[in-house]
Amino acid sequence: MEKIASVKLMRESDAHTIKTLVSGRELMYRAGSAIYRACPWEGSTAVVCGSGNNAGDGYVLALLLRQAGKKVRLFLLSEKKSEDGAYFFDLCVKAGAEWELCSERTRLEGWDNIADCIFGTGFRGQPDGLAALMIERINQSGAYVVSADINSGLEGDGGMARLCVRSALTVSIGAFKPGHFLNMAGDVIGRAVNADIGIELTGKPYYLLEAGDFSGLMKKRAHYCSKKDFGYVAVIGGSTEYLGAAKLAGMSANAALAELAGQSRAALRAGCGVARLAVPRSLITAVGPYVLESTLMPISDEDGHMIYRPGEIEEAVRRMAAVSVGMGWGRGRDNALLLERILGECECPVIIDADALNTLAETDKSMLKGRRTVLTPHLKEFSRLSGLTEEEILADPIGAAEAFSRDTGATVLLKGPATVITDGDSSYIVNSGCPGMATAGSGDVLSGILTGLFGWCEFGALTAACGAYAAGYAARLAEREKGDISMLSSDTVKYIPEAIKSITGTPA
Repeated sequence: MEKIASVKLMRESDAHTIKTLVSGRELMYRAGSAIYRACPWEGSTAVVCGSGNNAGDGYVLALLLRQAGKKVRLFLLSEKKSEDGAYFFDLCVKAGAEWELCSERTRLEGWDNIADCIFGTGFRGQPDGLAALMIERINQSGAYVVSADINSGLEGDGGMARLCVRSALTVSIGAFKPGHFLNMAGDVIGRAVNADIGIELTGKPYYLLEAGDFSGLMKKRAHYCSKKDFGYVAVIGGSTEYLGAAKLAGMSANAALAELAGQSRAALRAGCGVARLAVPRSLITAVGPYVLESTLMPISDEDGHMIYRPGEIEEAVRRMAAVSVGMGWGRGRDNALLLERILGECECPVIIDADALNTLAETDKSMLKGRRTVLTPHLKEFSRLSGLTEEEILADPIGAAEAFSRDTGATVLLKGPATVITDGDSSYIVNSGCPGMATAGSGDVLSGILTGLFGWCEFGALTAACGAYAAGYAARLAEREKGDISMLSSDTVKYIPEAIKSITGTPA
């Protein structure tokens, strides 16, 4: 479990540490030293510096490289320096380090390494002028690029950039930031490492989760048990337009219930609990051949869309341990009433996905209050739900999700290249997925996994994060076999058992 600090928290913590524990000059030296130790720096190195403390880290790096007898030159975008930065720059000059002011004529070809020390984590917007030119020259150089703290031009809270440095290595200082993982980060950061330089966090961090962080959620199964011990769950979805979504979610629920401990198909039938797949009555014959271990329940419909019949949807969710709704639901006229009745009837966790999210966006979200719900929106769906623009969400995905969660009481699982999970108090990032997940049905597989997990695991943001991790890990294995272009969501379902093994530590 790796700590992640927002830009605001990191700034406040840095100031607190300087005020109470360590001088700013000492912290700058520690930061530059950490960057120096992060890689071998073989050959020649160009250190490209802006004007703030990020530049100061670069001056320390240049000083240490010079003291080690390495060829190094400072490229300055500005003669402006912070007080501590000026101190280390003067030491560089006294040590014989070469330097020059950048101009339109500056070229960076021929250097073995380039240290990117232009902008820090507080940067917002789009680089322009000489800074934009030097970022482009860094990216065109062919050198091994190391970014100090975060890639210049990449936003620290959102991981968005119009133009930024593309690094082979990024050395985070103090604590990782959300921008090291979210949105575009995976496309511009080859590898990220964090350097702890003694900055004491003054507030609650977020956390990056790995497989070992979920192991306590899944209890070892006793020999004396039955399917009742692992929950009956219901997956409610499907329509004429999106028949496949319900199939995928149903398959995933079975896998998440039965194969969490990496058991065989026999274990699935012996003690996995039960997954009930509720679909429009007119689609029963189409879905039936694909349903193996699940039970199948028809819901009244008109033209392939579910409609409300008193007592019917109530029966579908009665005594369930978890329910998911919305996958392939379409735009049925009774969706709002059906969702209201499901939430009103269920005391169990309810996963709201896909078309049920669109329904929720158009109705009274106060129906979520006092319920155990998990919402699984992608960017556009969350924009509809929250009323925020996509740009506002992308600037601070975790902050936006936390605010919505606190307002509604729902746990939010905001999907993206890395997934944000929050209950408004504890917030997590899961980064186990892959580009191959950008295909129809990936969200339905995730919802099925979540439904299965909440059938027998404790409700909470950590369990939701576990589901996201398992879905991403399984997709990565599917991508390895099929490739990011050709893999399908159904390929991901095949690898859920291996994903669960990675979480529980079950031997292959």
